[in-house]
Amino acid sequence: MENEIVNKVAESGLITIDLEDFYPEGERVLFDIKPWLFQELILKEKDFREHIKNHDWAQYENKFVAITCTADAIIPTWAYMLVASQLSSAKKIVFGDLQKLEEEIFHDIFQKINPDDYRDQRIIIKGCSNKEVPASAYVEFTNLIRPVVKSIMYGEACSTVPVFKRK
Repeated sequence: MENEIVNKVAESGLITIDLEDFYPEGERVLFDIKPWLFQELILKEKDFREHIKNHDWAQYENKFVAITCTADAIIPTWAYMLVASQLSSAKKIVFGDLQKLEEEIFHDIFQKINPDDYRDQRIIIKGCSNKEVPASAYVEFTNLIRPVVKSIMYGEACSTVPVFKRK
């Protein structure tokens, strides 16, 4: 069988990791308190508490929620705490924007990974994905596995960029 096609990538011992595979399903929601401010500038406690009381909090059940205020206003910390206390049925709640939310979601996922599962392996971290994987996730995952792996590359098996190689 002289003309047999050999898949050298499959035989190379490289492990390809697609961070998109870690991406949890679920809607991401930005909860902006700006509309609840008087003239979108001032938080009036009585009015704010009335909004809290009358808002439909059930709509956030099992969703990932980022709490923010996009108005250029001084918001007391307790206001964010009050909103967070009402979001108890959400999957995850963070203070910040949707980018911060994605970063925190991946951070939580990586906390559950045992780096020893990759000990002495040659790893390719896949670069292209269909879902929004933040750059911070690539950095965090690299830092997680770097102490135990032989090498880390970025890209596709046919075209990788070397990132790390143990000496």
